[in-house]
Amino acid sequence: AAAQAYAGLTLIPAIELSSHAPGNEVHVLGYFIDRHSPELQSELKVLRSSREERARGMVTKLQGLGLNISLERVQEIAGEGSIGRPHIAQALMEKGYVSDFREVFDKYIGQGGPAYVERHKLSPEQAIDLVLRSGGIPVLAHPTTVNLLDEMLPGMLAAGLLGLEVYYKDYAPDTRQQLANLARRHRLIATGGTDYHGIEATEVMLGEAGVPQSVANNLFALARKKGIIK
Repeated sequence: AAAQAYAGLTLIPAIELSSHAPGNEVHVLGYFIDRHSPELQSELKVLRSSREERARGMVTKLQGLGLNISLERVQEIAGEGSIGRPHIAQALMEKGYVSDFREVFDKYIGQGGPAYVERHKLSPEQAIDLVLRSGGIPVLAHPTTVNLLDEMLPGMLAAGLLGLEVYYKDYAPDTRQQLANLARRHRLIATGGTDYHGIEATEVMLGEAGVPQSVANNLFALARKKGIIK
């Protein structure tokens, strides 16, 4: 609705799905999804419910560590969005317990941390398949965070992966070049973005990740080729 107020703005319906593999949290992006897909909405309902239970468990653990934050405040920060760890981090920063996101995840709520709680997750292949069945283009987000990427990539390619996030917010030029080469080798489109969450002043702002216009052009070209858009 907001995008319709700007004639020069094109909105791509999209999603980021968290998935899980041994030793990994793998994020899969889905561009041009049908957000009204009953199958997609059903799975998202399960994931949202799991996120709420996870947040409750994390807050309880943090309270046990002497960090006095409330689930109600975390829910207020999340607003109408799906509740997640960044909202817990924001609540901790408000109270002055930590100084930034990195400290929160490193000390408390990162995988293996004292307040970490597991939740329902898809496998990377299931997330890719869900995007495809929802009419979208699946892309692997921030691939350098994936452990044993070379070993995991064949399974994701077989599941239908179509893109790789090359122009990520804080990737150095040489990292971007390596990922661009990897994308070309596997005939994947290169995408990019800021991973902006809107709740920390130190984030890379929208439009400032150095993503070339060609990336958007190629994304639209693939969507047209697959009949997703006209």
